[in-house]
Amino acid sequence: MFEFLTQKLSGIFDKLGRKGRLSEEDVDEALRQVRLALLEADVNFKVVKELLSRVRERAIGSEVLHSLTPAQQIIKIVHEELVAILGKEPSRLVPSGAMPAVVLLVGLQGSGKTTTAAKLALQLKRQGQRPLLVAADIRRPAAVEQLRLLATQHDLPVYTEITQSSAVTICRHALKEAKEKGAAWVIVDTQGRLHIDEEMMKELMDIRSAVQPSEVLLTVDAMIGQDAVRVAQEFHSRIGLTGLILTKMDGDARGGAALSIRFVTGVPIKYLGTGEKIDALEPFFPDRLASRILGMGDVLTLIEQAETAFDLEQTKKWEKKIRSGQLDLEDLLTQMRQIRKMGPLARIMEMMPGLARFASYLPDEQSEKQFKKVEAIILSMTPAERRNPAIIDGSRRARIARGSGTTPKDVNQLLNQFREIQKLTKSLSRGSLLRNVGSIFNIPLR
Repeated sequence: MFEFLTQKLSGIFDKLGRKGRLSEEDVDEALRQVRLALLEADVNFKVVKELLSRVRERAIGSEVLHSLTPAQQIIKIVHEELVAILGKEPSRLVPSGAMPAVVLLVGLQGSGKTTTAAKLALQLKRQGQRPLLVAADIRRPAAVEQLRLLATQHDLPVYTEITQSSAVTICRHALKEAKEKGAAWVIVDTQGRLHIDEEMMKELMDIRSAVQPSEVLLTVDAMIGQDAVRVAQEFHSRIGLTGLILTKMDGDARGGAALSIRFVTGVPIKYLGTGEKIDALEPFFPDRLASRILGMGDVLTLIEQAETAFDLEQTKKWEKKIRSGQLDLEDLLTQMRQIRKMGPLARIMEMMPGLARFASYLPDEQSEKQFKKVEAIILSMTPAERRNPAIIDGSRRARIARGSGTTPKDVNQLLNQFREIQKLTKSLSRGSLLRNVGSIFNIPLR
């Protein structure tokens, strides 16, 4: 997400920082390059014009140009103006006065609407609220089956009565059932089309009239670029949106839609879909996204994801072993598996200050491949070998390689890197640790 833009902006601001004192011409040249980077990242030209106008107005003041760190001041201004463009404050789901509150999910076919419905239901369930999913896309039977399957896999209640005559009738009956079961939220997965048409809009307006939703959320595919903005404008003008969910953000290295859609439509972004897994749905925070775009990381989101993924007791044991110098390969395997729950390693690196520019060295498929290789090697060892790798000699190394489908060289590489980790955990040297993590996964970090 934003890989292209982050790298471009990091290069521009690094160059600016090397100049020391700045002139008005230096600022104009840097902003010209920022303008090109934003346009290449598929950001709407109106947004680019407004953003840079605001930045320039503040950046050419004497308090910036004559400060001791003018480049840092300009980055701070860009960050603040990006936050303003993205909506300043985070926007949350707003429940209605009466229970249950209804969320009407709308969008074109292929935008990830059905999966997003399940993701949202799971998130609400984890917050202690009772959701009910409603399969109201009766024209596409696969959508009903997909929602039922996702609900079953994650123990989510779902209403899937497709024998009824219309989507409106289904929604009315589902709402009645939700009241009887004491559900807090009803999430309606509506029909999607390959394009916007009158029939589709009429059905959505009829459903809206029948269930009186507190939220009408458009799921829109971020990978379609500026078309996402046009789709959002169309839906908003016809049925009135209360929020946006940008899906497939993990597949769009440019990210122009995210920077444009809030400003152009005036509709707040509420969630970002960041992967295919059921828990890959992030609440949208404008300040955190602006920090990611500028390569400043997103520590708060990283902490929140870690709290969800990591077992507290296991983490305490890990910390104790690190302090005592007794770390073994079983501990490494446990921590690797918990890290995998947080998502691809490249996305984790994007959220760590100073490491976002290195994320491109580690595509999702490469990180998963390396995780699996290391896991296979460790699992091919005996418990005694995992606890004491020093006993692994040539014959053991060959056996482990055969069992894991790797080579003795791969086994050697892991053992060497693990010895380095044992040394580094004693000193917790940040720079050395970064290089070591990179070498484990064959990433050329420097």
